[in-house]
Amino acid sequence: MSDFTTVSENNLAVSEQDRAAIIAAALDYAEGAYTGDAARMERALHGQLAKRVVLTAPDGTSRLSQMSALELVQYAHDGHGRQPADRRQRDVRILDVFREAAAVRLEMNDWIDYLQLARWNGQWAIINVLWVLKES
Repeated sequence: MSDFTTVSENNLAVSEQDRAAIIAAALDYAEGAYTGDAARMERALHGQLAKRVVLTAPDGTSRLSQMSALELVQYAHDGHGRQPADRRQRDVRILDVFREAAAVRLEMNDWIDYLQLARWNGQWAIINVLWVLKES
């Protein structure tokens, strides 16, 4: 897998400034994880972020696992998401933007994140993440 980033969107009526800021937040999140840059990760997140994944046991029962913004920043700081440059997939697709809310699909090398962002104090910040592993 090569080191690449792609950006696409669905013909949205969004200003170039908002488009750039939404993409920057998604890339700060991805690169913060990939490089272990906790400050970059923190810059992308709202302090009350919830990152969730549905885990299904072999018997078919599901449970929800969750990380907070603080845990995610610490995860980046500790280098758990570090990847070499040639494994850093970060495909950003803006799905929707309406006023102060945006939805983004971020495909990374091992998982897909569905990001919900809000304009918070003039900045776009990731409020919620629902993610799914590509392979289980």
